Amino acid sequence: MNRLCDIRLRTALLIYLSLDVLCVGAGMGLPIFCIALGFPVGWYIGGRVSTESADLRSTLRKTLAYAIITASVTFVGMFLLWGRCVVMLFDPAADLANFGIPQILYQPKASFIGWLVLMIFISPFLQFLMTIFGAHVGMLRRR
Repeated sequence: MNRLCDIRLRTALLIYLSLDVLCVGAGMGLPIFCIALGFPVGWYIGGRVSTESADLRSTLRKTLAYAIITASVTFVGMFLLWGRCVVMLFDPAADLANFGIPQILYQPKASFIGWLVLMIFISPFLQFLMTIFGAHVGMLRRR
């Protein structure tokens, strides 16, 4: 683990970017694997940050900053992937009922809005929480 924590930050970010794109592709646009990726990434972040700084306040601050970076990468990816579908909300000829998303709400437009909010906003937030959880478990395991 120490050798893994010694790689440069830029290299670690590039590895994470490629893994995040791979996870989005494996989930066929659904960020379920990105959310699951948050735990090992958080574990890595917890190990890296706990070796860098001895102060608890700076450790937690860096952990939060790295988790925000990872969640924002997924947010940008989801926005690029699903953001183009927002235009369909304003098109009266759009067939939202047959778009291919689960119709969990009573109206197709409400289900479509809920789906877009889930994909673009809630999924990166869940990845953020999973990354924080993994970082804290990693720091507990390390100390």
